[in-house]
Amino acid sequence: MELRHLRYLVATADAGSVSAAAQDLHVTQPGLSRQLRDLERELGVDLFDRAGGRLRLSRTGRELLPRAIAVLDAVGELTRAAAVHAAGGVERLLIAAPGVTLTDVVAPFVATMAADDPVIDVRTADGVSVGTLLREGVDLAIGTDRPPRPFTSRRLAVLPVWAYVAPDDPWASRTDVTLRELVGRPLVVLPATYTARSSLDAALTREELGVGELVEAGNGTIAQALAASGRGVAVVSDDPRFDVVPLAIRTDGGQRLAVRLSASWNPTAITAATVESLATRLAAYVEQVYGAP
Repeated sequence: MELRHLRYLVATADAGSVSAAAQDLHVTQPGLSRQLRDLERELGVDLFDRAGGRLRLSRTGRELLPRAIAVLDAVGELTRAAAVHAAGGVERLLIAAPGVTLTDVVAPFVATMAADDPVIDVRTADGVSVGTLLREGVDLAIGTDRPPRPFTSRRLAVLPVWAYVAPDDPWASRTDVTLRELVGRPLVVLPATYTARSSLDAALTREELGVGELVEAGNGTIAQALAASGRGVAVVSDDPRFDVVPLAIRTDGGQRLAVRLSASWNPTAITAATVESLATRLAAYVEQVYGAP
């Protein structure tokens, strides 16, 4: 069976006669009739009733016609999608990033995209290396590490890690707090795979500081809720919720605790130009919202 057989079937059904269909298709009437009979022989059914010299779809033909149309539509979609890829474009992109980054950075950026931009799918990837994500087929991977060649990266954002306190907390009137002060309070932290927790743990190791009471929350929203209820100081990079007060966290040397994110992709992929353009736009959006990295 060839696709032209299905096209001839649909055209004949639409036109209502072989002669009209032949004219629409710019083929001869005998040639079109022969092609339709070839299709019937291959399928093993009669698609048309030919009684009285008129050609009408048989009951079988009426039932099979929607399937023929579906096949032709699928082929058209395949051809169109292939043309998009051949031109270096893509209809859908998969972005993987830490959960907080997806919520506070990627999702707001997607809301600014145009209708003719690729559709964005996302994958939460806390604790997974960027290189692993790209090898698994992710189009754009966001994380704190930069993968080896052949992948390429660009700096995306430096997002502050905040110490969130309740509005009636003794620190609520302050703008920042030192890491040394912070470890003297009960802390609400995230699991070790989260970037904010990794940044905190690395800073504590560098400063040779230990912590006292820790409450581990499942995500940044719950951590802030616990801080709002007075259970401790939430150390997260999420945007603020529940009227908690954000305090910058500084090391003894005055450096601000932050999560440094990069966007990475495969420059050899056929969609590399589209992905790189999207990464550039995402970086500009982050700079506009959060400031230069």
